[in-house]
Amino acid sequence: MEIAALIVAAGRGTRAGADLPKQWRRVAGATVAQHSVAAFRGHPRVTRCLLVIHPDDEALARKIEGVELVHGGATRDASVRAGLEALTGHAPDQVLIHDVARPMVSADVINGVIDALVTSPGAAPALPVTDALWHGADGVVTGTQSREGLFRAQTPQGFHFEPILAAHRAYTGGAADDVEVARMAGLDVAITMGDENNLKITTPGDFARADRLIRDKAKELAMDIRMGNGFDVHAFEDGDHVILCGVRIPHDRALKGHSDADVGMHALTDAIYGALAEGDIGQHFPPSDPQWKGAESHIFLRHAVELVASHGFRLSNADVTLICEHPKIGPHADAMRAELAKIMGLDVDRVSVKATTSERLGFTGRSEGIASLASATLIKD
Repeated sequence: MEIAALIVAAGRGTRAGADLPKQWRRVAGATVAQHSVAAFRGHPRVTRCLLVIHPDDEALARKIEGVELVHGGATRDASVRAGLEALTGHAPDQVLIHDVARPMVSADVINGVIDALVTSPGAAPALPVTDALWHGADGVVTGTQSREGLFRAQTPQGFHFEPILAAHRAYTGGAADDVEVARMAGLDVAITMGDENNLKITTPGDFARADRLIRDKAKELAMDIRMGNGFDVHAFEDGDHVILCGVRIPHDRALKGHSDADVGMHALTDAIYGALAEGDIGQHFPPSDPQWKGAESHIFLRHAVELVASHGFRLSNADVTLICEHPKIGPHADAMRAELAKIMGLDVDRVSVKATTSERLGFTGRSEGIASLASATLIKD
């Protein structure tokens, strides 16, 4: 499936102020046109990108990589037709026609249009009108207008290529957008979900909003958050205590293991290794190695926490669930949280330790051992 993006950038943008047309003004470190092109050039389903420009803007447009250039006309519909005609040499199956002044178009909006074209000759994103509507003259309200069935149109507006090309070739007169051209040709246009952030830069104040939105999105994308899960099981054997999350608890049995068999700390350690995609305890501390016989499990947990820092992350929070009939965990949970927090260098309110039973089902229900689940969240610094 060949899908071309046709970005219309031949207008002069006089309402936006300044000496340059709005598509060549900078927002969040790049021109509006660069942001709009990047949204389509980086989309995995878009195979070709064409920018329709004013002849005077050739030098500015050539600074944008990965996009074909074609000169537009005096009106928007004339520019769109020029772009469509330029695509005929290697005609795509579908075309997405986008206003360059919408630099915040998201992949979800683009996907929504493409998906709708499976069953419709045309598709365009929009948002339902939610504000009250008035008629007015000379600064005075002269009437009201029902908002029922009204939508705020956005772009990209997508079409099967040959029908929209034929529609533009047959169309005479100005058109607000390509949906108008398509409907005049008898093409149905499906409405897809728009996005409040897919704003069209029109007035000087829109630049500040677009700058903020683009920078916030960049921060969001730059934030690397990882989550890992861990699970461990240890059987009971003869003994007089268990070690759980670093706390010694008197009990009529002990947990069997190569180390101190701290099932809670083992699960948490594996959760951290998992978040880092660094394997598990057995890979870092093989049970076949006699030096780890009877080792205290804080050694393993500290190692995992050190790996977190070495990878440029920080540990945000940890959650441990112990599954057993006995011993009772509640009286010791705060001490466990404090011990884990100390080992990991976290505030205790970022560490959770809780317990549950398996309703007397399975090996834990028969008091044959203890299981533990744990999760950990890492954030890239």
